[in-house]
Amino acid sequence: MFKILKFCLVCLMFGWVASVSATYLLIPMDKEQTNHLKAYGMAFWILQQQEEVSWLLNYRGGSFLCTYKESFAKECAIRDVAYQVISDVQTTAILQEIAQADVNMNEIKLTKAPKIAVYSPKNKLPWDDAVTLVLTYAEIQYDVVYDEEVINGVLPMYDWLHLHHEDFTGQYGKFWANYRNADWYREDVRQQEAMAKKLGFAKVSLLKLAVAKKIREFVSGGGYMFAMCSAPDSFDVALAADGVDICDTPFDGDPMDRNAQSKLNFDNTFAFRDFHISVNPYEYEISDIDVNPSIHMQNRTNDFFTLFEFSAKWDPVPTMLCQNHYQVIRGFMGQTTAFKKDKLKPNVLVLGETKAFDEVRYIHGTFGKGTFTFLGGHDPEDYQHFVGDRPTDLNMFPNSEGYRLILNNVLFPAAKKEKRKT
Repeated sequence: MFKILKFCLVCLMFGWVASVSATYLLIPMDKEQTNHLKAYGMAFWILQQQEEVSWLLNYRGGSFLCTYKESFAKECAIRDVAYQVISDVQTTAILQEIAQADVNMNEIKLTKAPKIAVYSPKNKLPWDDAVTLVLTYAEIQYDVVYDEEVINGVLPMYDWLHLHHEDFTGQYGKFWANYRNADWYREDVRQQEAMAKKLGFAKVSLLKLAVAKKIREFVSGGGYMFAMCSAPDSFDVALAADGVDICDTPFDGDPMDRNAQSKLNFDNTFAFRDFHISVNPYEYEISDIDVNPSIHMQNRTNDFFTLFEFSAKWDPVPTMLCQNHYQVIRGFMGQTTAFKKDKLKPNVLVLGETKAFDEVRYIHGTFGKGTFTFLGGHDPEDYQHFVGDRPTDLNMFPNSEGYRLILNNVLFPAAKKEKRKT
């Protein structure tokens, strides 16, 4: 009887050990995930606990894997993030499947939570920003910086920078025609002019150019930059117009250089070339980099763009940036909705395009030691977001495929730097 009891106890002990050996936590990112957006926040939070996270590229929508801890499971439950506790044997099988040469998957180690900054005005403006919305919703920490901080040299403290809906040309978003008498517009002009004066610049356009150059230095030195809506093209337009007055009288009090177009220097830009600036102060466009918005208004129900499929083992960075549970993404408009293909520099990588409109929506490139990623449109869950509209409530869109693209960019700087295979 004692031997039988001892045998049972041994079996129970082995059963307990077996349960303890189920020491991995898998956060699936396919359609079974209850909250894709907060799942990124979970991965970020685990990194903050000094634990590594494996990003399983193209495995169940780009799932996350880490060592199991009870605190991690509890935090997933609190955030309504679906997870599975899996054994060593299951984990080994998954990693072996991913490692097969003929399978387009890869395991990328995320080692350290990136330090994040959002370039955003401190004053209240009648529109929101998709990136700050999703960072807040996903519970990912970030700092807000603006012109004064950038000019004073804070950017090297950060790994990743997002450019809020911004006009780096000093034309205040080209809102003058429709909103020049609005209180918010007049207050924004007043604050921008005061800051330019405080920092020693004669015009807001000169301040914004200096800020753009600081950001370019940040990227060149190894920083990661992400921008949406009007920021991508206004950033490049400002850099191309270095030393050229492209602001007409309503924006800076004196006429623009009538030969400005011929003086643009496209060698200064990140992504775009051969574009023409908008010289009409009444036109709600900065340049012809953006596509004609009427194309999208006429095709709203069929407005989609397709993500490219890259080799996870040979091109892990673009693969990371395209992780999703859908490959076809619903389109959305902005001051800059999409980019004309013929305005792209040849070294720019297209991540997502709309073939029917012959346009690109999502691009990536390198500059110096760093990278930039540009996404067209303003809000992935509000097709045509107007000035004064209420911010999107992401509690209603926890599985947004468009917002996932933003969070891919937030997380990929955490990846362990590995040499490209040759």
